[in-house]
Amino acid sequence: MTVPSWYGESDRIVEVCSDTAVWRHSGMPVVPIRWVLLRDPDQHFDPQALLCTDPAQEPLQIVRCFVQRWQLEVTFREVRDHLGVETQRQWSDKAIARTTPCLLGLFSVVALLAASLDSRARPQVSSRAWYHKQRPTFADTLAAVRRAIWSKQGFALSRHSLDATKLPPTLREGIAYALCHAT
Repeated sequence: MTVPSWYGESDRIVEVCSDTAVWRHSGMPVVPIRWVLLRDPDQHFDPQALLCTDPAQEPLQIVRCFVQRWQLEVTFREVRDHLGVETQRQWSDKAIARTTPCLLGLFSVVALLAASLDSRARPQVSSRAWYHKQRPTFADTLAAVRRAIWSKQGFALSRHSLDATKLPPTLREGIAYALCHAT
């Protein structure tokens, strides 16, 4: 079968075998499941076994949900890396329970602010030599929001010196770009 938008890229042809079975666990009721065996004929990835507790789901839909999970995993990784979710320094479970929703809310605020930026300030995809990205990550989005906020504030000059030398615009922009990604 052909899976559209394989990990955000082009369509991918995969081999699939699927049927229904039951999942049995001692002392628990039997659960009907749909299993899907997934194999890449080009062997770019190892064979996968997928399980779904809704036996009415079509194999293609199960595979599409499996592929879409990557976006969610990347989101949680970015929230953990850039906002500190799961790395809070509080010692009590109650404090952690309070801060995690606030950090996820902050993630949403950054996403909303980025969506409201004009086309020139929208997140740019920062490239890495080892990884080609087609879409901006949260790190790129956070840098774009920082840059927009800093641009609105302007670069403050010292009032003590009337002869303040301004940086050339290209150098100033380069420094601002680096700082947005570094903080």
